[in-house]
Amino acid sequence: MDYGMISKIEKAKRYAEERDRIQFQSFSVTFDGENNPHTVTYQNGEWQCDCSFFKTRGVCSHSMALERILADMLPEPVRTES
Repeated sequence: MDYGMISKIEKAKRYAEERDRIQFQSFSVTFDGENNPHTVTYQNGEWQCDCSFFKTRGVCSHSMALERILADMLPEPVRTES
């Protein structure tokens, strides 16, 4: 392995430890729920899930779990002044 690759591997290890460098803007995941798999998306600061609970409440165990997993890696929601 050449020095350039070794340098990149070391940099990647450092970046992986510095999670505050990363902010997700959008993504889609399959979440294996207890009963069925669900598609959860995050885009423009908003969550969506195809489960029935999310459709009625705007939040669910799948989206809340991902919020916990990705703590400090999602941009702060934009606040509007009333």
